[in-house]
Amino acid sequence: MTPYEVMVLIRRLNVESDRFVEGFAVAHGLHRTDMNALVEIQDAHLAGHALSPGELGGKLNLSAPATTALIDRLEQAGHVVRRRSATDGRKVEVVITERAAELARGFFAPLGRHLTAAVEEFGPGERKTVVRFLTRGIEATVAAREDHGA
Repeated sequence: MTPYEVMVLIRRLNVESDRFVEGFAVAHGLHRTDMNALVEIQDAHLAGHALSPGELGGKLNLSAPATTALIDRLEQAGHVVRRRSATDGRKVEVVITERAAELARGFFAPLGRHLTAAVEEFGPGERKTVVRFLTRGIEATVAAREDHGA
């Protein structure tokens, strides 16, 4: 298989993933940026910290007013809350609500099952190679985005 053929498969995986995520977004009245925000907030939570509105805006390349509008939308829909930091009462954090987490778990569970089954077809050494490839692919995509100044 040529590098081009691999890239075509990656593109197809991206398209199918986008289609799947779009189903959740449409079902819950969310924009693509809303979905990206929820992923960033959830990933930060899983890493052990909460994002401030400024950090969230930076990750999404949004202005302060656009970030505020985004958080307001997500808050009104019941997907996030703003709260004061437990360690610094001056700092505001954006946190996913349990209701939003439950909705996401329910919707994304089938995808998780199918992807887990696909990953389990590979042995530990093959998975190590896949992880290395995906990590390098993410780095390459970030570098290309930075080349465009985005």
